[in-house]
Amino acid sequence: MNQDYIQAADWSIIEKGFDPDRVKSSESLFSLGNGAMGQRNNFEEYYSGPTFQGSYIGGVYYPDKTRVGWWKNGYPEYFAKVLNSPSWIGINVKVNGEQLDLFTCKKVENFQRELNMKEGWYQRSFVATMPNGIEVEVKATRFLSLVKDELGVINYEIIPLNANVEVEFSPYLDSGITNEDTNWEDQFWETLEVHEEKNRGFIISKTLKTEFDVCTFMHTELLLNNEKQNVDFSTEKEAQKVTFNYKFSVNKGEKLTLKKLGGYVKGMNHPDENLIEATQNLLNEVEVFSVEELLQQQANAWADVWKMSDITINGDVKAQQGIRFNIFQLNQTYSGKDARLNIGPKGFTGEKYGGSTYWDTEAYCLPFYMATKDQEIAKNLLAYRYDQLDKAIENAEKLGFTNGAALYPMVTMNGEESHNEWEITFEEIHRNGAIAYAIYNYHRFTGDYSYIPEKGLEVLVAIARFWQQRATFSTQKNKYVILGVTGPNEYENNVNNNWYTNYIAKWCIDYALENIEKVKAEFSSDYERISAKTNITSEELEKWQAVADQMYFPYSEEHGVFLQQDGFLDKEQTTVADLPKELRPINQHWSWDRILRSPFIKQADTLQGFYFFEEHFSKEELEKHFDFYEPFTVHESSLSPCVHSIQAAVLGRMEQAYEFYLRTSRLDLDDYNKEVEEGCHITSMAGTWMSIVEGFAGMRVRDGKLSFSPQLPKEWKGYSFKINFRNKILKVDVSEEATNFSLDGEGAMTVLLNNKEVEVNMPAVRQVQQ
Repeated sequence: MNQDYIQAADWSIIEKGFDPDRVKSSESLFSLGNGAMGQRNNFEEYYSGPTFQGSYIGGVYYPDKTRVGWWKNGYPEYFAKVLNSPSWIGINVKVNGEQLDLFTCKKVENFQRELNMKEGWYQRSFVATMPNGIEVEVKATRFLSLVKDELGVINYEIIPLNANVEVEFSPYLDSGITNEDTNWEDQFWETLEVHEEKNRGFIISKTLKTEFDVCTFMHTELLLNNEKQNVDFSTEKEAQKVTFNYKFSVNKGEKLTLKKLGGYVKGMNHPDENLIEATQNLLNEVEVFSVEELLQQQANAWADVWKMSDITINGDVKAQQGIRFNIFQLNQTYSGKDARLNIGPKGFTGEKYGGSTYWDTEAYCLPFYMATKDQEIAKNLLAYRYDQLDKAIENAEKLGFTNGAALYPMVTMNGEESHNEWEITFEEIHRNGAIAYAIYNYHRFTGDYSYIPEKGLEVLVAIARFWQQRATFSTQKNKYVILGVTGPNEYENNVNNNWYTNYIAKWCIDYALENIEKVKAEFSSDYERISAKTNITSEELEKWQAVADQMYFPYSEEHGVFLQQDGFLDKEQTTVADLPKELRPINQHWSWDRILRSPFIKQADTLQGFYFFEEHFSKEELEKHFDFYEPFTVHESSLSPCVHSIQAAVLGRMEQAYEFYLRTSRLDLDDYNKEVEEGCHITSMAGTWMSIVEGFAGMRVRDGKLSFSPQLPKEWKGYSFKINFRNKILKVDVSEEATNFSLDGEGAMTVLLNNKEVEVNMPAVRQVQQ
């Protein structure tokens, strides 16, 4: 049974009614971020019930020492952890000396949370009857500024409803925090300085080991009935905390407001010795604005984001809410402003997976950022991996590879591998293929080849070297095989000849060889530089070619399909339809050995290859493989439904495509996998965007042109989106009657609609009957 307490709305995520059992799930769903920092939706005031506290800073992490029962050679020394950072949001509230705590209140009425995605703010309101009988009405508004990405804003209002009272607001900063996710219960932060000045507080703290310096700050003001009050307050300073205590008499019906500006100024952007000065400068710049003015700036900034990235859906509010939630979270997580940052699977919503970079970025996120941002932002994601190439070569060396072969990490913050489950760290090597595929995908979409001679070819060479060395020649098969791997389906470990891994390995080598020839012929100076740096020889290239030409692919003549891996048909061929619902998800009910012995597939594996390399196969081949593998697929990875949605749409199975779309778009809102309290599935949210754009609209790049084959789910009246294709903004509007194309800006574009050329000119709208 999926959760269903989130109210359907076009532009908002709304929860009505207070339920302590939902608090941790809502802390994830209502999370805020601005690309530079983010936080779970913890209450500002004290809460004694179950909660998962979390505030996070982009790029700031801790190397948590690996903890395993049996150490194996090659294990990473540590697992990189995104850090729960010093808290700036806290405001303890007392009324007539008693703590306001929703967990212990006699009654909580009219409770509502709203995450306004259109304007980028969150608001919570309620009426509470406290144990002392006082009734208060509270409204708290919060946002993290897109305009000043070191700044967060809280506006906290309280109105006594049944008595004249004394209200005590105690805003604080606290660096004495711990991580929910930790191997050894280490202390991650060292507090260096606690400082206060007038109505401003500062804590300078530094991460242990990685030594990231951060200034956590607050600036506070008190208002009565919207009029600023000059009121004395007391200050408490502790070793890891600074608190301001405001006491104010408030008559029944009057509104007392605390305005709190806070956030993080980090040494990654400023000299460590100047962090307080940099913070003072920021506060001097923004304190002159009212909360309303800051909110308007926020709304304007989000309007610019939505102008390009929105997808509108007519006639299906839940589907509309789902796609906007996904797009909103993607834009909260990664803005592209800072090329040092990347996209963690949980973004700023939780600590699972360490907040690090996975292959998800290249495989799923890149298309979204290419099509909805400037192409330079997408290029930053590629450059992130180029900048870590030396580390990827070191990672491969630790596993015995030589000659500049590179194995990109499964999980990383700085290029070092920091994932310590052996079946993933050593075996899920297909991630190398996604890095190379992203380079191909970027060139295919943008038409910009410059990245390959400048940086990309070095990456392709190092990856090809890895695949050539990782393959083994089988005299029995007279083919090259790849042994001891885990494919995208992590419910299979240590298998031989995972088809997807073998296929993408061959493709990587072929693609590297193709680009070596192109760069050699057309960019001779770049080739000479790269050749001198990498020592490529013709003998080595011949070895690569032999591996690619003689790669083994497991195949079933009986079923007419490529096999996910050797021995797949030895498994009992039980389908998901035979699984009792109470045993789902199986990873929460079955032992791991039982999962490994089953035929059940966590996510698209063979079908992931058919997604990446769709043009290599006929529609009939896709249909045969889809019909064979989807019935075994439990979709217990967030990355699974989107691929299946796209492929169901290709096959014209729109009812099934729509079901998969709903699952990917509302995976967290409806908590399909019963784990949303750990955080949202950020990287798979890009797959939701792909489900509409590549699935329902059928967008592809064919011969340098955008191609569309639109279909409409029967639940929808229409949908529209924009694509930034080679610096031209194309709007696509699909309805039951027609597909409309229009351009923002000057110029013209030729697109393909159901394989026929359509000329789109500005400013006219070209309407084409379906």
